[in-house]
Amino acid sequence: MSENRDNSVVSHFFSHREENFEYAPFDREMAFYESICSGNMEFVKMFAEPLFCEGCGTLSRDPLRNMKYHFTISAALIARFCVNSGMTPEQAYSLSDVFINRADESASIEDVRSIHDEMIEEYTKQMRILRSSKLYSKQILRAVEYISEHLHSRVLIEDAAKSLHITPAYLSRLFKSETGMTFSDYVNHRKIEEATGLLQYSDYSDLEISNLLCFSSQSYFIKIFKKVMNMTPNEYKKKYRMLTHTKKKDIPE
Repeated sequence: MSENRDNSVVSHFFSHREENFEYAPFDREMAFYESICSGNMEFVKMFAEPLFCEGCGTLSRDPLRNMKYHFTISAALIARFCVNSGMTPEQAYSLSDVFINRADESASIEDVRSIHDEMIEEYTKQMRILRSSKLYSKQILRAVEYISEHLHSRVLIEDAAKSLHITPAYLSRLFKSETGMTFSDYVNHRKIEEATGLLQYSDYSDLEISNLLCFSSQSYFIKIFKKVMNMTPNEYKKKYRMLTHTKKKDIPE
């Protein structure tokens, strides 16, 4: 697949998915925080914007002050979710203090929005590092980072090795030694992890998800999904969407 095709699929995904999302705001909010804590920047982008917008509630009659109040709430919640997921309180609250102070000094709503984007990107990046840093060497950490940044394209060990300035053979041995998986198996596991979220929180078909994650075919995507998850994508969607709706009904009004 060409790079242009990859970009067009991703562009279509981000522009189109908001129109098809059907779940309640609470489900989307939880998915947003979970995406930050898992270090999944693509999902963070997917869920962030509707949660931090003009329609998010009126806490002040002044639009700029209202946005700053919501920014502070968002920063506090993100910090707490990250602490609960393993980030030290010192790091989490130091980050929130820095970004809240920057937002407080902003002179426009656009500036506050921009700082909010920076904040969620930084928390997501730090959580991604935190998830991997306890497990791998620096070279494998960089390889894992490369994979995370290229999930929506073909991920080849030759390209990853080139970015690390090492040989594919050496990266292959190192990857197997530290992760217990081959490079390609790890890539497939990460892609399937991404796919589970799409199946649970979007209306995309198996074919669309297969194209988005650059599997060679829909049948191969289904085969790998079943190998990793012990069920088909359709079975996963039925099971976990039902659980999502059940949780939502259990929440007292």
